[in-house]
Amino acid sequence: MSNKNKLTLFIFIALVLGVAVGYYLNVNNFSKHNEVIVSADAQIKKIDGQLGDMTDTTVVQYAQLKAQKAAQVKIRKENETLREKKLEPFTLLSDIFLRLIKMIVAPLVFTTLVVGVAKVGDIKAVGRIGGKTMLWFISASLMSLLLGMLLVNIFKPGQAMHLPLPSTHTDTGIKATALSVKDFISHIFPKSFAESMATNEILQIVVFSLFFGVATAAVGEKGKVVIEFFDSVAHIVLKVTGYVMNFAPFAVFGAMAAIVAKQGISVLSTYALFIGEFYSSMLILWLLLIFIGYLILKRRIFNLMNRMKEPVMLAFSTASSEAAYPRTMLQLERFGCKDKIVSFVLPLGYSFNLDGSMLYMTFASLFIAQSYGIHLSFEQQITMLLILMLTSKGIAGVPRASLVVIAGTIATFNIPEAGLALLIGIDPLLDMGRSATNVIGNSIATAVVSKWEGELTEPLD
Repeated sequence: MSNKNKLTLFIFIALVLGVAVGYYLNVNNFSKHNEVIVSADAQIKKIDGQLGDMTDTTVVQYAQLKAQKAAQVKIRKENETLREKKLEPFTLLSDIFLRLIKMIVAPLVFTTLVVGVAKVGDIKAVGRIGGKTMLWFISASLMSLLLGMLLVNIFKPGQAMHLPLPSTHTDTGIKATALSVKDFISHIFPKSFAESMATNEILQIVVFSLFFGVATAAVGEKGKVVIEFFDSVAHIVLKVTGYVMNFAPFAVFGAMAAIVAKQGISVLSTYALFIGEFYSSMLILWLLLIFIGYLILKRRIFNLMNRMKEPVMLAFSTASSEAAYPRTMLQLERFGCKDKIVSFVLPLGYSFNLDGSMLYMTFASLFIAQSYGIHLSFEQQITMLLILMLTSKGIAGVPRASLVVIAGTIATFNIPEAGLALLIGIDPLLDMGRSATNVIGNSIATAVVSKWEGELTEPLD
């Protein structure tokens, strides 16, 4: 068995062991904490309803209810803290791995992109490849958003919830945001390259790398020294990636054990309908992307999907497509994509081509509306889709990015933000599917752009 297949096998074994250990902990060690948290949540929800019914906020009962709510919030927070403390040995495993991956990603993107752009040569060629890349990204994003909208209207998962409109006092803990033009620009154009590297702002690193790569090609002979240097650095970083990847099974085990210990298998039965229909939608998106890839790449698409098993499994189990970035890059180059295309398309994809997240945003937003019995016309749904298309760009790396964008968007349509509470508990489970789908979408995009540019060669192994 090759080292590549061994690692895939170890990751799968770690995934299964993590679920088993997490389930054991959930039943035997965390049941008390989980029961208290569920009870406190129910009390908070009840008090919020009572607060919403009160018109006079000066009466004694209002102050008493506020005090009772504060006490329940404190109980919930204390038990959540105790639970997190007990889970630290497991979360540390995944945290260390994700930190090591983030340590690699920024220098890897910078060095490979500078070399890639410098090898492409002139600004016209960069613009041509960039144009084809963005054409795919916009088309794939629109397809994912439309599919999410179509399927949530067919499945109607929210109708079974029958929720009354919530009190305006309900707090979800998610800060709603509507990305302004200024915020959007600040996410794209760096004021300091050092700051972008330090904060892992991939899109900003891409912008600087494009300028640097084009300038390196423009200076001619002197630039060749820089290209050779960065090429060597990129190979060294990829070697470091190989060392870091050996830690992946431990990270997968820790991540899965922690999530199952906290959420339990019961969360699957409570939200079985929504989770099942969401993952069915993801599967349909996968099939659509693979079909479109087949039209362009023919039978080679199946070879590509076979190579993506390990990155997809890694993204799924850690709920981070970033964790799979170095391995995805390596597999694409082995598949036959030229390094200059891979290093250009893949980093852009991590900001502009999050197919799984796109589908989730329309699916989840309309699920919340359905849960409260709020009807949105076709025109309103299309408007929501276009808003999500714009507000979701350039916020990769923002914690709980999808929920933050949804919070900002649903407020525009008078859908209660409290509905996000329906998603917060299961969001880590859904994020796993989104992350895996993002890897599939970006790998197909890179292979397709390589084909369009006539730069797709025979596989290396």
